[in-house]
Amino acid sequence: MSIREQINHWPMIMMWRSTQGASRLHPAPSTQHSSRRRFYEEQAFTFIEIMVVVAILAILAALVVPRIMGRTDDAKRTAAKVQIRNIEGALQLYKLDNGVYPSTEQGLKSLVEKPSVGVIPKKWKLGGYLPKLPEDPWSNPYKYLSPVQRGEYKVEYEITSLGTDGEVGGEGVNADITNWNLDKE
Repeated sequence: MSIREQINHWPMIMMWRSTQGASRLHPAPSTQHSSRRRFYEEQAFTFIEIMVVVAILAILAALVVPRIMGRTDDAKRTAAKVQIRNIEGALQLYKLDNGVYPSTEQGLKSLVEKPSVGVIPKKWKLGGYLPKLPEDPWSNPYKYLSPVQRGEYKVEYEITSLGTDGEVGGEGVNADITNWNLDKE
């Protein structure tokens, strides 16, 4: 047999040897190449597959992120309204016990500690009416006035959060939130 014929038959000989109990660690050269290719084809992603996944993720992010990001201010405004309602509830309990609301001078602090200025309440509840004085969602203290003149009407008290900008007035997310306009938004 010539060398050329031996080279052409060599894969057949290697396959015959591997089936005759030869080491399985070294498969025949003809099968080795195709098994490697099959292994890499099964294990790897093509560039197109990766780009399709990236495109899908980008589309999802473009749809979801603006909705989440735009809701932060709304959530903070809602939290401020809930806190104002809680403060109102504590003020109602204060009035039931003491007959009057705390004065502007006493402030909301009188819901946590017994006031030491103005009219000292005689039936102030031990432990207070709130566990601690809350800050609005923008880390500013709530403003409290009592009594308040609202146009022609005299209101017993007013609780105000100055909103996102922390300044009096404003529109939209910067608008003040008060206990008398909670339901207007």
